[in-house]
Amino acid sequence: MNDLTLFYAQNVDSEITEDVAISPRFKDKEGKPVKWVIRSIPETENSVLRKESTKKVKGKNGIYSNEFDSEAYLSKMVVAAVVYPNLKDAELQKSYGVLGAESLIKKMLLSGEYSTLLDKVQSLSGYDRDMNELVDEVKNS
Repeated sequence: MNDLTLFYAQNVDSEITEDVAISPRFKDKEGKPVKWVIRSIPETENSVLRKESTKKVKGKNGIYSNEFDSEAYLSKMVVAAVVYPNLKDAELQKSYGVLGAESLIKKMLLSGEYSTLLDKVQSLSGYDRDMNELVDEVKNS
């Protein structure tokens, strides 16, 4: 029970990847849906994404406050998690007539497909489990 080596970095899966079918619209040569490869987002990277999505806004009496842009954050999270296809590929972006990975993903996917991808990314990064479920699981083990 007190074996701390179980928590050593070399004993933990640091990055989890998963192949997921996001849309039947992207097909391989045999007509089968192409699977996208997504990865989990570690908290160190997630905190950078949050900071990039937070801006200082000047309010009343010249007082600044932080304003969090959740849409920008989620977009950055999705882009960071997609391994394949390479959303930063210039030719792929050019084929959709956009510049930038965040613009590309929004142009490539229908709104429901984007939502599906976002759900998969969040799930893979640990946002799919309710704290009460985790407590029950620990109690039952």
